[in-house]
Amino acid sequence: MMLDMNQVYKTFNAGTINEKKALTGLDIHLQEGDFVQVIGGNGAGKSTMLNCLAGMFPIDRGSIQIDGQDVTRLPEFKRAKLIGRVFQDPMMGTAANMNIEENLALALRRGEKRTLRWGVTNKERERYHELLKTLGLGLEDRMTNKVGLLSGGQRQALTLLMATLQKPRILLLDEHTAALDPQTAAKVLELSEKIISENHLTAMMVTHNMKDAIVHGNRLVMMQDGHIILDIAGEEKKHLTVEALLEKFAQVSGSELANDRMLLS
Repeated sequence: MMLDMNQVYKTFNAGTINEKKALTGLDIHLQEGDFVQVIGGNGAGKSTMLNCLAGMFPIDRGSIQIDGQDVTRLPEFKRAKLIGRVFQDPMMGTAANMNIEENLALALRRGEKRTLRWGVTNKERERYHELLKTLGLGLEDRMTNKVGLLSGGQRQALTLLMATLQKPRILLLDEHTAALDPQTAAKVLELSEKIISENHLTAMMVTHNMKDAIVHGNRLVMMQDGHIILDIAGEEKKHLTVEALLEKFAQVSGSELANDRMLLS
């Protein structure tokens, strides 16, 4: 099993008027090579799940194992070697004032001890050139350009490359196309699927877009009130439609999905 989150609980501001139960006995298990789409309304616990998995938030109780290793109490920086992550904001995953090849070099050295000897070798440069070429965005000819000059889509594609450079045990995509225009979002999603399948990665993608969740990946889970209420995989997922998904949601939750952002996606 590549990922085991067992009976995970997380409450914010416990015992106060602002108490929010974000995760309530969450159970999720990923096999190696799974590409899981995570959907749910606002406040369902999707981003909290990713943050707890990455070590940004400590959990109240439960356990988290990645590739057989218990990481429940490991700090975020110690999980960095196991986890790659791409955020919603294209500005978050890169250093804007450094150039493309320097950003890739930083990603390559993630989790390693820093020394005074730091630079991009010719061998690395060749590797980055080939990797950037696979994106089909012409970035291989702009390796010395500052990342701050790139468009949002180019930055997200670069961040994707950086997050997968060391082949993480798990890749987390946190609404990573939400800030992009539809055409660019489709391109970044296509790249995501390509990188995940070519590198045989295990990945989880949080999205508000039901169509994307149905089209991509081999599994779809829906969250509500901090736990999973639907888990659809295999043939059932292949033949899924938005209408059928909404129907299933109504059956298991006893209510209609009242989330404009998801319904309009």
